Amino acid sequence: MIDGTAGVSGHRDVDEARLDDLAALAERDPGGMLRHTASGGAQVRESAALAAEANLSVLADEGRPRAVVIAGIGTAGRTGDVLATVAGPRCPVPVIPHRSAGVPGWVGAADVVIAVSASGRSPEALGAAEAAHRRGARLVAVGAPDSRLQSVAERARAPFIPVPRRAPARASLWALTVPVLLAARMLGLVKVNEADLAETAARLDAEADRCRSSAESFVNPAKSLALGLAGSIPIVWGSSPLATVAARRFGDTLSANARYPVVSGALGEAGRGRVGLLDGVFGGLAEGERDIFADPDLTAAVGTRLRLVLLRDGGLNPEDDADEPLAVEERRADAVQTLAERRGVRVDVVTAEGGSALERLASLVAVPDFASIYLALAHGLDPMAVPAVTEMKELANQ
Repeated sequence: MIDGTAGVSGHRDVDEARLDDLAALAERDPGGMLRHTASGGAQVRESAALAAEANLSVLADEGRPRAVVIAGIGTAGRTGDVLATVAGPRCPVPVIPHRSAGVPGWVGAADVVIAVSASGRSPEALGAAEAAHRRGARLVAVGAPDSRLQSVAERARAPFIPVPRRAPARASLWALTVPVLLAARMLGLVKVNEADLAETAARLDAEADRCRSSAESFVNPAKSLALGLAGSIPIVWGSSPLATVAARRFGDTLSANARYPVVSGALGEAGRGRVGLLDGVFGGLAEGERDIFADPDLTAAVGTRLRLVLLRDGGLNPEDDADEPLAVEERRADAVQTLAERRGVRVDVVTAEGGSALERLASLVAVPDFASIYLALAHGLDPMAVPAVTEMKELANQ
């Protein structure tokens, strides 16, 4: 019989002092999630080099595909969202993230399937790769070297881009994403160039330095964000499609690393109903009962409250006529921030920076990635070991 509490540790209350205690951080992070997350820039460089060594040129031999399907689950599945967003609405073919085993029924010889799995053994990626081979679709595989996924790619005589398993899948977003983008570039779907990759890597390096464990909470944006979220129900909304990818990524990492329940998504969708959360029992109603003279960071007196995290992306070319929706997105973001503040719901804002879509995405992902780990560590949780995941796999395989 499986013990439902086996391996579960940590504390419900946050210990703020722990975040500035390097020895305590190291003790609670034996798997090195902070170190792995700080390797984002190195992942971009290494994956670009490995993709350059793969025979991606064969993808262009048959011209532009009818559609591209990116198959994967979890962090691997997010690579499809990144590609669809970086390619943008002017992409000449549909880009379709697919998170189920196999491929959509319409996939055939005119299409491309990119199967992604950090371990190289996820059923979703393996099933998609095998189905693509059977149907005659062009295949690209991204995953661990010497894995089952590589074997499928070799049987199909398809390009395989290895992703060395130096980090767990959750901390391998950039190692998995760059090969997908470079395969799409070979197909003529995105315009990511070497300068974009170099600037994205440099951005990730700079954010890792700002969020390093030795930087104290009052100057470390990730520690500050983590402490602000402590004890709350986070609501993470992205102002644009690019920011929404980052918002959903933050939802993933908060759930997996810190074990927090999260509502995440697009601000446009929120305006159609979910913004009502700000009026609810964890929002305005809870804030209305708060003692205005009490410590604003003490939540026990009024119970759990919402904390809004707004990821904002003003876009690259606001003067371009084609970017008129950006003005709408910016007004919507201003409006929801005002709504939250009127109701006493606290708001954290992360604003995109950079000269390319990929760098701007990195600027929105980096600090929240670190924050999810610091929030786990502040609760005394090991951000890498998730007993419920292990237990679920054991139960599902019985």
